[in-house]
Amino acid sequence: MDVLVFRALGLLGLAILVALAARRLRLPYTVGLVLAGAALAFFRVDSGLTLTHDLIFDVVLPPLLFEAALNIRWGEFRRDLVPVLALSTVGVLLCAAAVASGLVWGLGWQVEPALAFGALIAATDPIAVVALLRETGVTGRIRLLIEAESLVNDGAAAVLFTLVLAWAAHDAGAAGGPLAVVRALAEIAGGGVLVGVVVGLAAVAIAGASDDHLVETALTAVAAFGSFLVAERLGASGVLATVAAGIVMGNLGVLGARDGLEPALTPHGRTFVLGFWEFAAFLANSLVFLLIGSAMATIDFAREGWRALALAVLFALAGRAIAVYPVCLAFARTRWAVPANEQHLLWWGGLRGALALALALALPPHIPQRDDILICAFAVVAFSVIVQGLTAPFLLRVLKIGPPAAQTD
Repeated sequence: MDVLVFRALGLLGLAILVALAARRLRLPYTVGLVLAGAALAFFRVDSGLTLTHDLIFDVVLPPLLFEAALNIRWGEFRRDLVPVLALSTVGVLLCAAAVASGLVWGLGWQVEPALAFGALIAATDPIAVVALLRETGVTGRIRLLIEAESLVNDGAAAVLFTLVLAWAAHDAGAAGGPLAVVRALAEIAGGGVLVGVVVGLAAVAIAGASDDHLVETALTAVAAFGSFLVAERLGASGVLATVAAGIVMGNLGVLGARDGLEPALTPHGRTFVLGFWEFAAFLANSLVFLLIGSAMATIDFAREGWRALALAVLFALAGRAIAVYPVCLAFARTRWAVPANEQHLLWWGGLRGALALALALALPPHIPQRDDILICAFAVVAFSVIVQGLTAPFLLRVLKIGPPAAQTD
């Protein structure tokens, strides 16, 4: 126990140093964490933790998703629900198909692993995207579009990934026709939203009967992790469940005053809850990006070949472009039109991160080219977090998006 506590304190201390250094050097905090994690692995410093699917899903995702969803106002989200859903469903399918086609024709991959990789890399990662938006200070409608899409598109990606794995295993019952796809979407995405709404409403109702800020905060923690675990146990999307619970609790319990609703939580409870989840998100972000850096340092990228890795990154970028621009074009003459400069940010700011790695790490051993998928997933995430993360502030100035200070520096 003493060793575990010492290692946890060591990681927290490192995260604090990285945060201070990143602010002084004006570098994205997430990039600094990844580089620090890689340095730990290079110097063979054992952190006592390794990046696994269970760690990402059970420990890291719930607090990060809940904290982001807690600050989304339903009125703003509802106004852009149609383009968000289009990007999260049609966009995911277009991206996965484009990436898989590129791997088959450009690298000679088999169809099954190519589709599996396309599915896991199609969804933007809510962890990386939310961190990027926070660091760059992006606000307004474009922030809502990018953040909401990253929180929602996991449902479609999870359905697609599950169906691809079932098809690759020649399970005709699980990977049936269009009706099977609709049923799977209803069960995974719809079930996740339903669980989140029910858990969120229950937590708000109980919180309304208490005036203790500690009890109120404890209820939000139960809602965040409980909705995720219950949904996953039922075969639904834990990500969408936590997002739904966060939106319900945020709008009915914390943010309701601006929308004409009386918040269920006490004034002190609302302030305490927001501060608590901001700190929890900082801890989760620090942990996951340090571990991503450590894991990347142990991957033998040379085995795959630098040409193959470069093409995998290009296919991922091209797939994201195919997901963004045609979908936005469909809304060009509607009230949901997205300006061209914001479309460019949707494309370049659609980062891949821990979510893609979690799906890749969960691939069954019998999947052909499993090691190729894992190596290419780490390569795309490394490029996304480091290169796209580092260049995002410059892109914001070029596109004239973000706080006035960021545009005139």
